[in-house]
Order: sequence, then C-alpha cells, then structure tokens
Amino acid sequence: MKKYITEFIGTFFLVFIIVMTGTPIVIGAVLMVMVYAGGHISGAHYNPAVTFAVLLRRKISTYEAIIYMIVQIIAAVVAALIANWLIGNPDGLPKSLDDNTIEALVAELLGTFALAYVVLNVATSKGTTGNSFYGLAIGFTVFAFAAGVGSISGGAFNPAVAIGVTAIKLFALKNIWIYLIACFGGAVLAAFVFKMTNPEDN
Repeated sequence: MKKYITEFIGTFFLVFIIVMTGTPIVIGAVLMVMVYAGGHISGAHYNPAVTFAVLLRRKISTYEAIIYMIVQIIAAVVAALIANWLIGNPDGLPKSLDDNTIEALVAELLGTFALAYVVLNVATSKGTTGNSFYGLAIGFTVFAFAAGVGSISGGAFNPAVAIGVTAIKLFALKNIWIYLIACFGGAVLAAFVFKMTNPEDN
C-alpha cells in the first residue's frame, strides 16, 4: 500500500503543477522533489510509461505494475480537476481573499503538505540518510508551489511567514486563520502519510 500512496502523491503533484503553471522549469522542479521524496519507497515512477518500462526490465511484477498505472491515472485525473477548479478565477491574489477563501485554503493545504512531505522524506527518513540533496529538494518544492498556487493564496506554506507578512499588511488580518489551519493541517497530513509509507522508520 505504501508504494501506491507514494505513486499517487507524486503523480498528483506532477499533474497539479503542470495544469497550474505549464512552465517547464517548474514542472521539472516538482518532478525532481517528488522523485527525491518517493524514490526510496516506490521507485518514483509517476508515469505509466515508466512503469511499463520497469515491467519490461522485470524490476516490478505485472500485478504491481497494473496497480501503479491505475493509481497514476486516478491521481492525474484528481489533480487536473482540482487544479482546474483552483484556476477558474485566475485574477491574481485578492487583498482579502473574500472571493476565493476555499481555493486559498486548499492551495495552502496542498502546498504545505507537499513541503512537509518532502522535508520528512529527504531530511528525516532512514532511507535517505546522509544525502546531500535535501536543501535543493526542499527549496525547489517551495519554488514549484509558489509558482503554482502563489497567485491564489499568496504562497505562504508556513505559519511564521503568514504572520510576518500579515504584520506588515501584505495579507489581511482577517485571513490569518486560512494560513494557520491550512499550514498546520498540511503538516499533520504529511506526518500521517509519512508514517504510513515509512512504517519501519520510527
């Protein structure tokens, strides 16, 4: 199950950022960080064609390859639907977020989840102990999601950032709850998923 969850998350965020930005460097960035985050768990295919190639190489069973492909396709459809919903009103960041409160909440939740998910997998996991890429992976996660959803929510992905920019009135005070709930909620979800996909890593 942990491999399938990892394939879902990686494929989801790849397609999500593709739809949100369509920018090659941002797409490459999110693929890079998701490979870093999930490679030690599932092999980080995130692509039915890659899974098929691995199957032909006999490095995955036929059963597992079929499940991978199904999960990848479901993740891609879900990601595309959510991204399409988020960019339905691409007018930039409203000062008060009054017109897109739910979209901003979802954008911050997804961005913070992705960031915490990558941090847990590249900087705290036994499977990636001693790596030299964690800073690059974490930085590029912020880059990819700021580019992908920053125009919807402001792209904080961090309660301290949200409080700081609210203090200088870049974010409206009445919206601080969006960032606190979404950021801490994304962190909780990431910790839960990490424990599910790395059960041997206590």
